[in-house]
Amino acid sequence: MEPIDDAAVTDATGFTAGAVHAGIKKDGQSLDLCILASDRPAVAAGVFTRNKVRAAPVKLSEERLRTGRCQAVVVNAGNANACTGEQGMADARRMTELAAAKLGIPASDVIVASTGVIGVHLPMEKIEAGIQKIHLSRTAGHDAARAIMTTDLVPKEAGCRVRLGSHTVTVAGMAKGSGMIHPNMATMLSFIVTDAAVHPSFLRRALHEAVDNSFNQMTVDGDTSTNDTLVVLANGAAGNPTLDDQSLDARRFRDALTSVAAELAQKVARDGEGATKFIEMRVEGAASDDDARRAAKAVVGSSLVKTAVYGADPNWGRVLCALGYSGADVDETKVDLRIGDVWLMRNGQIQQFDRQAGVDALKGPDVLIWCDLNLGSGRGVAWGCDLTEGYVEINGKYTT
Repeated sequence: MEPIDDAAVTDATGFTAGAVHAGIKKDGQSLDLCILASDRPAVAAGVFTRNKVRAAPVKLSEERLRTGRCQAVVVNAGNANACTGEQGMADARRMTELAAAKLGIPASDVIVASTGVIGVHLPMEKIEAGIQKIHLSRTAGHDAARAIMTTDLVPKEAGCRVRLGSHTVTVAGMAKGSGMIHPNMATMLSFIVTDAAVHPSFLRRALHEAVDNSFNQMTVDGDTSTNDTLVVLANGAAGNPTLDDQSLDARRFRDALTSVAAELAQKVARDGEGATKFIEMRVEGAASDDDARRAAKAVVGSSLVKTAVYGADPNWGRVLCALGYSGADVDETKVDLRIGDVWLMRNGQIQQFDRQAGVDALKGPDVLIWCDLNLGSGRGVAWGCDLTEGYVEINGKYTT
């Protein structure tokens, strides 16, 4: 597997993108509307928010992806088109119709995603004019990644190439997310494409595996959005034999997909609203992999852990507390725990440690917390960020 430097979602063969400032965002200049398209029909799979309040684009896209195919996605930022009733559904459909007309494909092969303020109707006149202005190209992948941003400070992009038999396959993606980040079988907005040929059922299973080990292991603030959407398109342009679960190269493709998803998830966590530090929690020795993932995510999701990391306070009892309520099997008399290289517990026994060394382990931009539950062979990792005054500042004035 070879990572792609300066990756863009259009690195995969047969995919183009385009973006414009349509005026949905009020800053007068930011890109806020884009289209990502394949030059041929693609196999597709998606996962969506489990929030019971679901935006119109989520409902429409989930319905259309039941066919297992998709050729394009149209995305706007600045307005979530959530809690907008029948008008919201009509507007979501209209966006796909406009994009389809531009591309010369059926509207049923286009899905839609939106992100931004909840409870406000889309400015459809601006969106209609904006879609008409979009020019799609192989070089506009970076523009598309910027067009889906809201409070994000930086775009999130990742990609890799992997050899499958005699064919080289590309997997590339983009994501947005900075706040309202606590996925459950979904993510914020993310679009991953590949030129691999894959069977629809195989792609669905590969996507769920990738999500379980990436986006579902990342949190910023514990809030699951109304609009969370992750879609994968596979157009087969690489010419490889169609992958299914029995293919010799199936594992290599699944690993590549998971790798791209994990890199995007980590970039979202690093760009959490107001964040100054990235937290990685590794759990080993759990009763199962599921338990390890559950325990790791509880730690990075703990407000008390997050604030301790922000203040460089080695208050390690907060980590043990989060492990205990995570739902994973935990026996405190067996736990090994350290922050960075500073040991805090061994076999459940409190370790005497240099407090300044503990402070120093929490001062850098990247904080690693590690534990061994000593209950089995399960392993898991999760990513998050610290919680700062900046988060309150951003969200206290989000609509004002």
